[in-house]
Amino acid sequence: MEKVILLKPYFSHTIWGGRKLREVFGYDEPGDDIGECWGISAHPVGESTALGGEYDGKRLSELWNEHRELFGNASGDRFPLLVKIIDAREDLSIQVHPDDEYAGVHENGSLGKKECWYVLDCPEDAELVIGHNAKTADELRSMIHDGRWNELIGKVKVRKGDVIQIDPGTIHSITAGVCILETQQSSDITYRLYDYDRIRNGKKRELHIDKSLDVITVPSPDANDMVVKNASACDPGVTCLVDCDRYRVSKVRVSGDLSFACDVGFVNASVIEGSGKVFDTDVRKGSHMLITAEGAENIVMSGDMELIISYIKN
Repeated sequence: MEKVILLKPYFSHTIWGGRKLREVFGYDEPGDDIGECWGISAHPVGESTALGGEYDGKRLSELWNEHRELFGNASGDRFPLLVKIIDAREDLSIQVHPDDEYAGVHENGSLGKKECWYVLDCPEDAELVIGHNAKTADELRSMIHDGRWNELIGKVKVRKGDVIQIDPGTIHSITAGVCILETQQSSDITYRLYDYDRIRNGKKRELHIDKSLDVITVPSPDANDMVVKNASACDPGVTCLVDCDRYRVSKVRVSGDLSFACDVGFVNASVIEGSGKVFDTDVRKGSHMLITAEGAENIVMSGDMELIISYIKN
């Protein structure tokens, strides 16, 4: 069994995307509107494929369905997580995601979307849209229908290395100049509240006001409580960033040789800085990979690099 399977990403072109994913991470993707790199994805909207080795060209969903041994025979009807890099040249729409129960009923059996962000880069004094200021559901409805967005939305200052946990029901948006690595449930369900009245292909993008009102948490948790920690200064080794019911996300700093065990079926890994080896596989900034069940028993890395890893808990 291969211990590491490198993955070729899927790229999403968006109204707010830019060139950073090509210029900073070295991806061979044309265009000036590259918004998202779906590095580890088995979602039908855009899938990663194996790059080299025994499974070259295989979609991640195929590996999940046909070679469950690679994942430690994990249960589930679909690969559970999606890891992406998002480059916001402009502000993203203000949005909210449903939980599993709501999405299952209203979105044809889809998973909901719980996610966390690791800030890879951002301007000085950057702010993200997180949470809202309405005290009751009636006040929320009134503020949305009246377009009182500056009064409604919450904001929190962020720096490179900050980690933000976004639970379903939380109003949020990535702002211009911020680049993040997002770990999320394998879902593409987004309810758009407001899109700054931008025009694409001659018309405004669709909003989802009613569904948003169904799922927004009122009152909102404090935005500052959602910033989990500043992980930019993590010591060499493995540092847990987020541990919730849908995933565990950690930062790995490699300086020389490092080995560690993950008592799980498989591990997602993305290199965010530097270069090195995972077992005998050469990786660099922008590499995404699946560490299989055999590799997860004792992960061996070397070089000078930083990675974000994630997995589902048994």
